[in-house]
Amino acid sequence: MNAGWICRIAVFLGVLTVCAVYLGGYMARVFSGEKTLLSGLLSRTEHWIYKFLKINPASGMSWQGYAVALLVFNLFGVVFLFLLQIVQQALPLNPQGFGAVKWDLALNTAISFVTNTNWQAYGGESTMSYLTQMLGMTVQNFLSAATGIAASIAVFRGFTANSAKEIGNFWVDLTRSLLYILLPLSVIFAVVLGTQGVIQNFNPYVKARTLEGAEQIIAQGPAASQTAIKMLGTNGGGFFNANSAHPYENPNPLTDWLQIMALLVISAALPFTFGVMLKTKKQGWAVFTAMMILFLLGLGFALLAESQGNPILEKLGVHRGVNMEGKEVRFGILSSVFFAQSTTVTSCGAVNSMHDSFLPLTGLVLLFNMMVGEVIFGGVGSGIIGFLLYAILAMFLVGLMIGRTPEIFGKKLEPPEMVMAVLAIVLPSVCQLSFSSVAISIKEGLAALNNAGPHGLSEIIYAFASGAGNNGSAFAGLNANTPFYNLTISVAMIIGRYITLVPALAIAGKLAAKKASPPSARFPTASPLFVLLLVGVIIIVGALTFFPALALGPFIEHLAMNAGKTY
Repeated sequence: MNAGWICRIAVFLGVLTVCAVYLGGYMARVFSGEKTLLSGLLSRTEHWIYKFLKINPASGMSWQGYAVALLVFNLFGVVFLFLLQIVQQALPLNPQGFGAVKWDLALNTAISFVTNTNWQAYGGESTMSYLTQMLGMTVQNFLSAATGIAASIAVFRGFTANSAKEIGNFWVDLTRSLLYILLPLSVIFAVVLGTQGVIQNFNPYVKARTLEGAEQIIAQGPAASQTAIKMLGTNGGGFFNANSAHPYENPNPLTDWLQIMALLVISAALPFTFGVMLKTKKQGWAVFTAMMILFLLGLGFALLAESQGNPILEKLGVHRGVNMEGKEVRFGILSSVFFAQSTTVTSCGAVNSMHDSFLPLTGLVLLFNMMVGEVIFGGVGSGIIGFLLYAILAMFLVGLMIGRTPEIFGKKLEPPEMVMAVLAIVLPSVCQLSFSSVAISIKEGLAALNNAGPHGLSEIIYAFASGAGNNGSAFAGLNANTPFYNLTISVAMIIGRYITLVPALAIAGKLAAKKASPPSARFPTASPLFVLLLVGVIIIVGALTFFPALALGPFIEHLAMNAGKTY
């Protein structure tokens, strides 16, 4: 690392923090029903939607009703997107004449986009029609992100309510997420991307001749609109197979900078939304600070590891063993690692470089980001939910240490809340490790590998960590488009999404029904001590859970690389 890198990172994070503070306050006003800059333009549309759908915006839901509405809505999304892929050959806006998607891939893709994972076991430009990309993937990019934001607001209400039986109305929260946040930001961002060269058209693919005389097919399509929401909604599903490494999706360093900002900004803003709704802005800053510390620790370690270079390449004459494999020359090491760190902490899954080509210890950081549950900023909405679950666990440990009934944000914590929090933290981890162990034990799992040894193990673990973490990025050295991986990763995505959201809504319902009391002065949750405790709990839980897997994968590969062996 050098002074130039540090300066660029500091400027970016400074801009991100300012944007997050203002956006967080804006979102708090939106979900509190207060007037905002867009109220005059959108309030009539909002009320028309409620009238058309026969929704009473003043009617709240219990946590059970909220969870059922969320699950049923998502189920319809899976069915619709699955059928759209199955019949796309008979639908318009298919100039390349793509056929039906095979059933296991269609199911995997439908679950992937509805759960905000956006895992892609296919090449977008060679599999999906324009209509499927727009009506299927882009629409679900909006709806899955809005679902996550709505769920997070419901959880916030659990902490802020006082003896309440309701945690809000799912349909109202979903509508406001779309109308006031995701749609306006996406329109602006899509226009900006279009001015920088990200394509937006319905042209047939272009045939060109290379300098060697071979024919090359250059894909076209409405990429800017999908790229905008794929980043803002922490979706990550790219229009092209190369994702944000493709020059049509990410043409230059400015668009790269903007895309990283877009994938972080809403997730970074939600802690401030929480602070405003809790009427304690310091609490929002405490949560944001804990997330930022974890982000910087991972980024610093990954940059240090990647900048050390590969000793095998150095022996072959490459200057300092600089590892540019899998990276775009127009972005370089800093932007590639910064993008990879940002996309794995936010469950976005977009990539501007191939993670399979990073050095082993860099890959270890990316794995850890996903393994702990995507809580370091995390996916839009779902990230802060997971973070608050860790906060509940941390305050339970504090209660044990000081011999008092645990509490958080003025609410007493009892066994039902602790059981739900532990289930939401532990079960996705069990899912990752269980499926990985099965995959390395049977021929269907091993046949899809391109690499042997510890690197192959990392590829398999990464796939299930990405699925259960609802991330969607891939190590890219694994052929996951097989019935075994399509179906097992589908199950992992479902567990990762709903085993987090449903218990969190249950906790919100339990806490909302309790009387609020002044937060304990013995262990204030807006203090530096709370921040350090929370950071420590997340690191320790992640280390204890996944140390054997990380040791057998990237760590052993790092030792082998230094000994001159590759896989």
